[in-house]
Amino acid sequence: MEIIRNTDGSLLIPVPEGRHHDGEDEVETPIGESVGAPAAATTRLLHPGEGGYSEALAEWDLQQNPDRAPAVSTASGREEAMNIVHALAESPDHDVAVALKDVRDSEASGEALRLVLIGGNHSVEAFSQEVADAEGGEPLPAHKMTKIIGEVLAELDK
Repeated sequence: MEIIRNTDGSLLIPVPEGRHHDGEDEVETPIGESVGAPAAATTRLLHPGEGGYSEALAEWDLQQNPDRAPAVSTASGREEAMNIVHALAESPDHDVAVALKDVRDSEASGEALRLVLIGGNHSVEAFSQEVADAEGGEPLPAHKMTKIIGEVLAELDK
């Protein structure tokens, strides 16, 4: 099952069945063999700001193009990414396509944002502070920053 990104930014992620230990005498079943009825696939809905959301969003992004090379951030790509995020955070209409219209190198900007996500919540918080320092204003909370990054990446992947 793949991760599904909803229009509100939430992610529906598969949750692997946990291992159950009923006793010390339990014998483990080899991989590929099952005992009893197959377990139903379970999912969890994650919203921006919840634990594991940034990591799930990075995984969702990788699903969109599994053949993509590992993310590499360039100085110009990171600078443009900061401009995009700041413009969207300040924009009353929050139009991602318009914010991306004047970007010189959308691929480099996307790679910079992917690298932020791969770093997890601490990386998102540090990027938010970096945007605030460069563009002015207060840093966005990590969940808002992550949501904007997800919207930008979704638009870039169209």
